[in-house]
Amino acid sequence: MTITFITGANKGLGYETARRLIDQGHTVVLGARDPELGRAAADELGARFVRIDVTDQQSVDAAAADVLDHEGVVDVLVNNAGIAGPHRGAEEMRADELLAVLDVNVAGVVRTTGAFLPLLRRSPDPTIVNVSSGMGSFSVTHDPSRVESSFAEPVYTSSKAALTMLTTQYAKALTDIRINAADPGYTATEFNGNSGPQTVTEGTDAVVQLATEGPGHGTGRFIDRHGPVEW
Repeated sequence: MTITFITGANKGLGYETARRLIDQGHTVVLGARDPELGRAAADELGARFVRIDVTDQQSVDAAAADVLDHEGVVDVLVNNAGIAGPHRGAEEMRADELLAVLDVNVAGVVRTTGAFLPLLRRSPDPTIVNVSSGMGSFSVTHDPSRVESSFAEPVYTSSKAALTMLTTQYAKALTDIRINAADPGYTATEFNGNSGPQTVTEGTDAVVQLATEGPGHGTGRFIDRHGPVEW
């Protein structure tokens, strides 16, 4: 039995990832900040809900303690929780808004990963999947054939570039755990006003692959549903 904890899983990519992993036999613990929405999503999926606010260390520690008490181990941690932040031009960027996005998208991953490491190290094949974005890739955002090159979103893109680098550095430092980043691609979710051309299932392909591929696969990778992402 594979125990998987997913942050930000009450809707969108997190919810679909939970649904697909449950279908593949995972026992999913669904993490979300809002108790009402989180419990409703967990009940729909047949998962167990645990409240977690990745911007609050006390909340993160309490979530890890809850999972320790109930499941006792985590085999797969999916750091999915993220926010877009305000859509402002570079001239209007505000440092406090940037810091708020970094607090969720990067520092939130640090808090959650640190708190869940003892649970992951109880697993025979511990795995972390960080949900990043091609919007944080130098290569992708400079490729005129990619839709990501048509946007200027300095706050969000900076946070995802930082998350991808954080992933590679974790992979170098935590050699007993397989740690990779996934780019969902431009997917129709509430996150972007359902404007993406991909379905939410297509958007979770890379996440599900990394969460299910098993021992012997590499660490420190950045992939989308088609393969490795240059960045």
